[in-house]
Amino acid sequence: MPREETFLKSRIENGTVAVIKTYDQSFAQEAFAHMDETALAHLAKSLAFPDTFEDEDIPSASDENYQDFVWEAMVDSAREDGNVFSYFVVKRTSGGSSEDVFVSGDWPTAEAYVKLVGALE
Repeated sequence: MPREETFLKSRIENGTVAVIKTYDQSFAQEAFAHMDETALAHLAKSLAFPDTFEDEDIPSASDENYQDFVWEAMVDSAREDGNVFSYFVVKRTSGGSSEDVFVSGDWPTAEAYVKLVGALE
């Protein structure tokens, strides 16, 4: 099983954006830690919490446990088979530096995020 595989690479102004599939949970967790509010909101919406959890079990976005809740739900969505988990990390490279800006447990959500930030038409 490959450690990483590039699913998408697109040129943006002054750089590139790529979606990388990885099985490395530490890498995914680092990307998650760098997500801004827009990325976190996009991920949370894709996880469709009302379909999976009771309303009273879903913390508000301002709750201190919200990010942990989103992380755990995303990890659950990343399960491929048994104990195999895969993550899709969006990496933006510009001016010689790169930054992991988004992670999800599925390809369509990562692709939609790339479109959201204007890197794909």
